[in-house]
Amino acid sequence: MRKAVREREFREFAEARQTHLRRSAYLLCGDWYQAQDLTQTTLMKLYAAWGRVSRDGNVDAYARTILTRTYIDQQRKGGWREEPVSEPPDRTATTPGPPELRMLMQEALMELSPRYRAVLVLRFWEDWTVEETAHALRVSEGTVKSQSARGLARLRGIVEKMNSEGTVR
Repeated sequence: MRKAVREREFREFAEARQTHLRRSAYLLCGDWYQAQDLTQTTLMKLYAAWGRVSRDGNVDAYARTILTRTYIDQQRKGGWREEPVSEPPDRTATTPGPPELRMLMQEALMELSPRYRAVLVLRFWEDWTVEETAHALRVSEGTVKSQSARGLARLRGIVEKMNSEGTVR
């Protein structure tokens, strides 16, 4: 009986949060297929720890931490393994804001290093605190602050360069 309840709770969480996790993964990696893989890996790891995590409380934070650490670990390993599938995932996810601005920011984010991108996505997309971001990335709070500042400065520079080159309409 307990196992059935635990599985139902996990399924409900996964169904409710999968789209948000996938969007966050996309902001990290810039590829919908890789984002789907990251999301599935995150959910598998979360399922393995579900009994403990669901008792502890903040399941969303734990899931985002798994997602971010999985992404960074895969970047360290030197790439992504791709396996062909018969059907591509649906691409119906929408994000608020004008499409031109989303595309510009997405393109600019992809120019950043994976670490800067992870810090900026957690701090400003996920709206995490410095402390939460530091814990998720296993770095000090000072590192998060400096990488946030440097990442934002680089992002601004990239956007300005894109604007001056006429790639922004």
